[in-house]
Amino acid sequence: MSIEIKVPPVGESITEVVLSRWVKNDGDAVEMDEVIAELESDKATFELTAEQAGTLKTVASEGDTLAIGAVVCKIEDGGAAPKSKEEPAAPAAEKAAVTEDKKPAPVAEKSGDSYATGTPSPSAGKILAEKGVDAGSVKGTGVDGRITKEDALNAEKAQPKAAAPAAAPVVAPVAGARNERRQKMSPLRKTVAKRLVAVKNETAMLTTFNEVNMKPIMDLRGKYKDQFKEKYGVGLGFMSFFTKAVCEAMKDFPAVNARIDGEELVYNDFVDISIAVSAPKGLVVPIIRNAESLTLAQIEKSVIELATKARDSKLTIEEMTGGTFTITNGGVFGSMMSTPIINAPQSAILGMHNIIERPIAEKGEVVIRPMMYLALSYDHRIIDGRESVGFLVRVKQLLEDPARLLLGV
Repeated sequence: MSIEIKVPPVGESITEVVLSRWVKNDGDAVEMDEVIAELESDKATFELTAEQAGTLKTVASEGDTLAIGAVVCKIEDGGAAPKSKEEPAAPAAEKAAVTEDKKPAPVAEKSGDSYATGTPSPSAGKILAEKGVDAGSVKGTGVDGRITKEDALNAEKAQPKAAAPAAAPVVAPVAGARNERRQKMSPLRKTVAKRLVAVKNETAMLTTFNEVNMKPIMDLRGKYKDQFKEKYGVGLGFMSFFTKAVCEAMKDFPAVNARIDGEELVYNDFVDISIAVSAPKGLVVPIIRNAESLTLAQIEKSVIELATKARDSKLTIEEMTGGTFTITNGGVFGSMMSTPIINAPQSAILGMHNIIERPIAEKGEVVIRPMMYLALSYDHRIIDGRESVGFLVRVKQLLEDPARLLLGV
């Protein structure tokens, strides 16, 4: 007896998935609940498991787009079916050697007659000069090939030969390989592309910039990182400081944490921070729920857990659904400045960048400090310039004075 394994429902808004990879091969023996394939939707990757033990018979192929409920494979009772012996490949047909018949050497075209070079008579010479005809090209009919007046009158100026068509320019061969490869866009990549274009077209997006002196936070990390890791089991990173600073600044500027829903503005009394993570299959944004109530250690643990799941393609739809504000860190890739795109339906996104030592003026003196540029992209339909700039300045103040951040003042 065999059973059919179908695409299970994976989300309310998901109608189809892509069979991204077979974990087991056709004819393999599988155990109950063993992972046999991976399915990829526009939001996450899911594992397909065997519903009974038996022999796998694949129906769909890798890369196929399957509707919810479509048959992916069958599992038959019994162990793995013996693999059929491969038949030896048929010998290649011998190519008949075709010898091209040797063509006789082409006979060179006979050139024009070689006219005797006669001496023109005085009258003939005058006529030839007026016509611009070279005496050497005229065949004389007089005695000893002398060119007569009649010969001169009948002579015509030689027409210049038509110029040979210009040879086509020779294109120098390009050194190195010139191969191309095409790859079908994954559902996740297609969804990301559509959403980013929609945001650019449907929002009044602007970006404001500021810079922050990272020395106070770096000094604090350097002083307490060992005790922090020993007590909480995680390192003290920058993301927790930025998350806390954002949550504090939103108390003064709630519009940054709001969204537009039709003709209404929806303000949230909680902060769900979306963390942009570059996963192997594309950009994903898992969410730290109620970040405003978490400690630095709890935020760091959440970031590590979500980032690990993203790299392993283990994130669930629930872990990526929602979010009221996004933080993206292009600095880990070396980005110095960027204008991040809003993660709709949110109204703002904060971009972090790399830390570079630069000279700045401090108390009337030029000093070298580790500086980071910050970028806040926001929807001008809901957030005014005063609010966007004020929010970013507040974040800067909290980061440059971490004591205020920890005390909430």
